[in-house]
Amino acid sequence: MADTLRAARTEQRLSQANLAGRAGISRSLLVRVERGEPGCAIGTVFELAAILKVPLFGLDEKEVAREANRVADRLALLPAAVHSRRIPVDDDF
Repeated sequence: MADTLRAARTEQRLSQANLAGRAGISRSLLVRVERGEPGCAIGTVFELAAILKVPLFGLDEKEVAREANRVADRLALLPAAVHSRRIPVDDDF
């Protein structure tokens, strides 16, 4: 689940600070969740999954294994870090 959340965040081009702010948690807690460390509240994981639109239920053991392999392949292709834009976008037409 930790890799799935990290892959979804990276694909959506959200920085850790941005996602943590949206979830109302600290960035350090988000880092711990993305590492899969025990002791993180399950409600936090549910909240992050909801924000990132990651399904949590409905997978059997074989599907979980396939999903884990698929996520590992996606993570290998995604950038290691996502940074917030420093240059404001001028979208006023």
